[in-house]
Amino acid sequence: MSLRKNPAAPSNGHESSEGSPKPAAPNEYEGHFSLVRNFRLADLVTIANGICGSFSIFMSAKYLVSNDEDYLWSALAFPLAGLLFDFLDGKVARWRNESSMIGQELDSLADLISFGVAPALLAFVVGFRTYLDTVVLTGFICCGLARLARFNATVASIPKDAKGKAHYFEGLPIPSSLGLVAVLAYWKTQGWIEGREGIPWGTITLWGAPGGDGELHTFSIVFALWAAAMVSKTLRVPKL
Repeated sequence: MSLRKNPAAPSNGHESSEGSPKPAAPNEYEGHFSLVRNFRLADLVTIANGICGSFSIFMSAKYLVSNDEDYLWSALAFPLAGLLFDFLDGKVARWRNESSMIGQELDSLADLISFGVAPALLAFVVGFRTYLDTVVLTGFICCGLARLARFNATVASIPKDAKGKAHYFEGLPIPSSLGLVAVLAYWKTQGWIEGREGIPWGTITLWGAPGGDGELHTFSIVFALWAAAMVSKTLRVPKL
C-alpha cells in the first residue's frame, strides 16, 4: 500500500514545494470523459496495479476450467507485478509533484484487488475449498477492505517525520499478503495442491462428518491470523 493520501494530509509526493498537495480545481471532474482526461500519471500507474490483480483473478479462473498450470503460474505472478506498480505510483507522484483527488481511492481499490481478492482466490484454487475455508477467505478480504478504509481515514493522525513520511503502519499493510502468495507458489513447486498431493497440514473437523461443512484446512488458521493482524490497532509495523 503506497502512501497516496487525501489532499488534507501530507501525501507521498503529491505535494507542492510549500509542503502541501496541489488541490484539484473545482470543475476538474466536469464534462464528458473528464474523469479519464484528468487522470495523473501516478493514477495510471495505480490502475496498472489493479489490472495486474484483475489478470491474476482471471488466470485463476482459467486454471480452474482448464487445469493448465501455466495459468496458475500467471495467477501467482501477477500480484507481484501489482506490487511493483504499487511502489512506483508514489515515486511517480513525487517526480511529477501532483495531487489527484481520486488517487487515494484508486490506490486502495487497486490494493484490494491485487492483495486481497487475488490472493484469496489463489488460495481457493490451490485447494482451500471447504465451506469454512471460504468463510475464512471471505473474512480475509473483508479485513483487507477494512484495513484500507481505516488507513484512508486515520493517515493524517499517524506521527510523521520532517518529510511527512509516516513512522509506522497500524496493522499489517495489505501488500504483506504476498507472503502468503509466496507460500502458495512454493507449494505449487512441490505439488502440494488440490489434484496432486494436497495441501500440507491436512484438515480438522470442527463439527459433523469429515468432508462436511465443518471441515477446515489447518493452514486456513494462518489466513485468519493474517486477517486479524491487518485490522489490529495495536500492531505497529515500522515503515521502511
